[in-house]
Parts: sequence; C-alpha cells; structure tokens
Amino acid sequence: MRIRRTIAVPLAAVLIAAAGANPALSETGPTQPIYSRADAIKQTVFVEVAGVDSDRDGQNDRVAADFLRPKETDTGLKVPIIMESSPYYAGIDGSVPNHKVDVDENGNPLPGIRAAETKAAVETFPGYYDNYFVPRGYAVARVESLGSGRSTGCPTTGDAQETAGPKAVIDWLNGRAKGFDAAGNPVTASWSTGNVGMIGVSYNGTLPNQVAATGVEGLKTIVPIAAISSWYDYYRANGGVLAPGGYQGEDADVMAKAVLTRAGKEICAPVMDEFTAAQDRITGDYSDFWAARDFLVNVDKVKASVFLVHGLNDWNVKTKQAAQWWQALAERHVPRKIWLHQGAHADPFNVRTVEWLRQLHLWFDHWLYGIDTGIMREPQADVEIGPGQWNQHAAWPLPGALPVRLWLGSSARLGLLPRPLSGRESYVDQNTRTAEQLVESAPAADPNRLAYLTGPLSTDVRISGTPKVSVRASFRDGASPYLTALLVDYGTDARANGRLVNTGQQYCYGEAVPGETGCTSIYRHGTVEAPYKIVSRGWLDVRNRHRADRTDPIRAGKAYTFRWDFQPQDYLFKKGHKIGLVLTSTDYDFTLRYPAGTKVELSPGASSLELPVVFGRLS
Repeated sequence: MRIRRTIAVPLAAVLIAAAGANPALSETGPTQPIYSRADAIKQTVFVEVAGVDSDRDGQNDRVAADFLRPKETDTGLKVPIIMESSPYYAGIDGSVPNHKVDVDENGNPLPGIRAAETKAAVETFPGYYDNYFVPRGYAVARVESLGSGRSTGCPTTGDAQETAGPKAVIDWLNGRAKGFDAAGNPVTASWSTGNVGMIGVSYNGTLPNQVAATGVEGLKTIVPIAAISSWYDYYRANGGVLAPGGYQGEDADVMAKAVLTRAGKEICAPVMDEFTAAQDRITGDYSDFWAARDFLVNVDKVKASVFLVHGLNDWNVKTKQAAQWWQALAERHVPRKIWLHQGAHADPFNVRTVEWLRQLHLWFDHWLYGIDTGIMREPQADVEIGPGQWNQHAAWPLPGALPVRLWLGSSARLGLLPRPLSGRESYVDQNTRTAEQLVESAPAADPNRLAYLTGPLSTDVRISGTPKVSVRASFRDGASPYLTALLVDYGTDARANGRLVNTGQQYCYGEAVPGETGCTSIYRHGTVEAPYKIVSRGWLDVRNRHRADRTDPIRAGKAYTFRWDFQPQDYLFKKGHKIGLVLTSTDYDFTLRYPAGTKVELSPGASSLELPVVFGRLS
C-alpha cells in the first residue's frame, strides 16, 4: 500500500532548521508521511576513519555508507538520520571453519573440525526503516563495517577500531570527518541536522552499544536489539569457553574471518592470526583482549538514550547481554526503555508489528526531532510474560522482586527445600548427551546429573531478574572444569519455542516502491507442548571460582564453594508445576567437551538456589 502524501493534522513550523521549516513536523503529534520514498535520493559516501589503519597499509581506513534521504534535502531541507551499521551487508564467508569443541584433558582440541554455521546476509536497504521513516522526514543510512563490502580495513570484532567506523560517519554528518564520493571528490552532509539514531538487530544492534560507549556528539539515541554488551559474555561465561547457541565452536576470530568480505582481503591475514592467538580457548579467562571488547568498561561515556529490546528465549545473544547493559545504564540514570519478548533472536517488528512501529516512531521523533510525543511518560518496560501476553511495568526487573533461597535436599526424594539438610550425592560427567536429554527424565536418578525439584506449586510464581546458584562440591577422576546449572519448569504446557509463525494476515506500514510493497506479514509466536522447559542456564569454569580473569587450579577431592549466575529471566511458573534445578558439567551444545569421567561430589545441605521472586509461594 502506498501511503497517501497528505497531512493528517494541521502542520506548523515546530522546529526551524537553518534552511527553514520541516513541514513533516506537527504541532499536535508525531511527524507525518509527506515525503516521497520513491523520489528519495540515494547517496554513497566513503568516510575516512581518522587515525585508524586496521589493515596496516599506511593509509586511514574508509567505510562505505549509503544514504537515502527525501529529495527536498537537495533544496535546503535538513533531516536527522536513522543509521544501521553492519558487517553483513556483503554477506559472509560460510566456508570459515568453527573451532573444535571436543578437547583433551588439557583443553587442547581433538582431531576433527565442525563446519561453520552460516549466518544470514543482509541486502542493502531491506526492511522497513526506509519505507516508514523517509516519508516522515528522516534519512536512513547503511554503513558497511571495516573489512566488509566496499570498506577498507580489517574486521576486528568489537574493539575500538571497528567502533571507529560508524563513529566516523556520525562525525561526518556533523562536519567533523572527511567524506568522498566514488570518484574521490570531497562531499559534505549539508542536508544533515547532525542528530543520529542507531538501530539494528544482533551484530547490527551491538554496534550502537559500541558507538554509544564512545560518547560521540550527535548520537542522540540507540535502539540495540538482541545486542551484545560484552563480547566476553558472548563467547565465554565465568571463565569458561562457551558458544553462542546454534554456533558451537564459533569464536571471535571465526566471526572476523566470516565477515571479511572486502576486496584484497589477503592483507588482513596477520590480523586474523593475531585473533586466534589472543582470544585464548584454553583457559577462557577474561583478559585485555576481552576488555577491549567490553562496552561496560566505558558505559560512563554513554550520552545517548537507549531503547533496548531482547528475546527471553534468545540463546544466541543471551539475556545477560541485555540485563547487564540495562543495569549499568540504570545506575547512571541514562534515559531508557526496554522491551522483553517471548521470541528468540528476533526483530520486534516481526513480534509485535503495529505497537513496535508506534513506539519506535514516537521514540525517534522525541530524541531526533525534539518533539514531545509522550513516549517518555509511558511505562518504562514492556514485558511479554507468555505468547501474546504483554504487560507494561514501571521498571525492570519488576519492582518488588526479592531473592528467595531454596536448599538442595535429595535428588531422589526431597528436592528443593526451604531449609538445609545434610547428605552427599555425586554424578559422573559425560560428553555426548544434551542438556535436554539429561533434564527430561527427572526426577528419576541419572548417573550423569543431579536433579532437585520442588513439590507442585500452590500458586503461580513469577521471577524477574537473575537467578543464582551456590554449590559445595569436589572434583576428581577427570579433567572437565565446568559446572552447568539448568533452571527447569516441570509441567506440561504449550510454551513459546522461539519461532515465529505467519498468521496469513498482512499489515501495510509504509510507502511501496518497486521491489518493496511496504507491507509485511503478521506473525505470532510458535508454541510447543512439552512436559518441561529449560528456563535458564548458568555455567562456571571452577578454576575461575574467584575471578573471571584468573585461573586457580583446584585440588582433586577437596571441597569448594562455587557460586555463579544464571542467564537473567522474566518467567511465570504456573500453579501445579514444579521448579527444578539440574546440575551437570558438560553442556553439549554450549561448553567445550572434555573427556568423560569427571566425578563431582556434592553437599546438598551446603548448596542452594536463589530466585528473584515477584510473587507466589515456592511450595
């Protein structure tokens, strides 16, 4: 459907640019779709990244940026910019092999290579940003990351060099950096107000976090969706090597090699080799390599407002990435809003289309045009507690959530208890069965794990925040350094499975152009009926029991107290269901797989599960 180029409400010159009024601005509401997407000007600029020579060729790197802007910007109209930066626009190299995850007792890879998984490539100007926002008086920008597509330089997965690419584009839009056309002629952004909002999903959502942590002037807001806040927590967990869900064996060097799509990419070979050496897949320790890719280190510099979105069933970019960034922003009183949905690694445009466009439109109008749209007076958190069951809350985690501790009793009989009991139990690690296979038979005994369940719940129980576990245990007869904790909802139910199902309905949101209808299908969450669900996971390398950046070997047979966190969650355990804690070592789909045989002996009476309970009784 083509949006009619008429004005729905009286217009006035609310904001005055240097060249005059923008007629898309309304004195009684948000910007209006009065400009033509079909007539929009497409411009490609190669922006110099001052002081960055990531490919070491003696010249400053350049990033390629495509802009789509209303044609009126050639005759004096000034507009803000919605920018998406990505290493994926030119596709990826799917032939790059992932690391071996079956390792010997010292953590060295065993023979055999698992092929790299292929992540989706992105076409230039896909999706809805251009069809929806260009008619409303915005420019849309697509920026190719260093080492990808038409940009020069090398991919460096999350560090300051990579961050400098999109930052340079913001500088160019504000007159602080050099830009050139394809012929090498200097160009300026005379049409730009200098106000930029960054948005994207996954890696494209991570780059806004990276750039915001520089404090660059002109970046007014970011919308990080399914985004990383620390690359360490993407490829590691509490000192242990860990995979993103679905990409077992991937690491920072694999990612860099996969997005290296520039011409003459051989120049980046030394940089790629350095990645493999520096990331350290043996100890898994936090190091300077990872600190350079940890945006929490510079969160104090964030000036932009943040509209954060994450799926509660996302095991690729896990929920800790959102929760720790959100908490750090909250502590610094950064203006912010959060959506948590029942999808997996998904764009909210596909999860809740109409409401997403409403809120995103009001958000960008507020932060990029300075219009009081009322969005900052709406509740701060939108949380989907079940498929299609959305509620708004004043904050997240939900106000009133309090830590409630349950002690481990007997895996065979007593389960999770309100007070500790004495006793000892053990299991032997294995490296061939998945977490799901270990979980599904509980509470029946299993030699390869321990399972502790509550009785049937007398009420619904809602948790909101980060569950934690504390275990008193000893290790012997093996090499695996992992402890894996699984928080499980036992009870047959139809739950969201992270997939989206096309309803067959269509919604037209923007102006149609050749090749794009401006319409989308409406989706709902897929569900699966099952007797259990793994609600959250937590992993610890026991050698890092004190600090993630320090390996302290353990002594065989000696008991230690190990404490670690689960992935944050917002979840409703229903009345009649049971809450379960399952403990094992190797997590087949996530951790390295050491030789089987490690024996773990546990003291249940000195071990506990802590849940952030909003309401309900744990009995």
